Amino acid sequence: MGDGKRKSNMPGALTRALLVGMLAIFPAMAIPSTAPETAQSLILLAIFAGGIVFAEYASDYPGLIEFRFAAPFNRTRFALVAVMAILLSLLQRNGVEPGMLGALTASAARLCGQILDFGLSPVSLLTAALPDSVPPEHGILVRDGAALALVLAATTVLGFVTAIRLNAWPMGTGPFNVWINLPTFDPTAGNDVVLRLQRHARINIVLGLVLPFLLPGAILASGILIQPVTLLSPMGFVWGIVLWAYIPACLVMRGVAMARVARMIRASRRRYADSEGSAFAAA
Repeated sequence: MGDGKRKSNMPGALTRALLVGMLAIFPAMAIPSTAPETAQSLILLAIFAGGIVFAEYASDYPGLIEFRFAAPFNRTRFALVAVMAILLSLLQRNGVEPGMLGALTASAARLCGQILDFGLSPVSLLTAALPDSVPPEHGILVRDGAALALVLAATTVLGFVTAIRLNAWPMGTGPFNVWINLPTFDPTAGNDVVLRLQRHARINIVLGLVLPFLLPGAILASGILIQPVTLLSPMGFVWGIVLWAYIPACLVMRGVAMARVARMIRASRRRYADSEGSAFAAA
């Protein structure tokens, strides 16, 4: 690729890097009780994450980020983690400095917590996995925050599935390039690419659905093997719950997207076979 195209990638790459960096440090800025040492660590993390995103999007060639040219997949994922982090930060801030936005977030989280606090729900399993030393009021806060994050994740996944059902993803009129959109997936390895995509799709969807139930077990194991996870620190509360809800949602979205790509390839093959058959009959 020429220099002109590389330069054209820079503004978008810089914008994405800045957004990622700002998101990484937002909880520390929003929550007054954040320790200075934690804030400094988050600044370093923001620089590191922003640098990775900038290097990825400034390049003309695929690297690690999937579906770069299949909007709005990555924008949806970023919007999900951003909304989660912002709302959980406001929820945590509301306990220190109450405000209108914090109160609204707390009300919505409390409603979600009451609805999802039943039996073997992922939210109940997460709160039950917290150590006995955690104060009851913090357990309720974790319940409400986890329920709010889970509702956001489920809503985003359902919206993405609906977009696929309506053939609204991937956007664009050009052909879908598997190599640049799935850089970590080798379409030439193994058996038929459609079968491999379908198998990977099923694995990702199943993992995404069961992880919210399995991660509380990891919390219990951490208390036995290393150090119990309490989610008492402000950043631990925000990012712990974000990862708990975000990773499963991303896995389900990735699986659904790969299944969609497999169907697109199969449909393209069918059209090609039909055109070849028509050409042969005409001859």
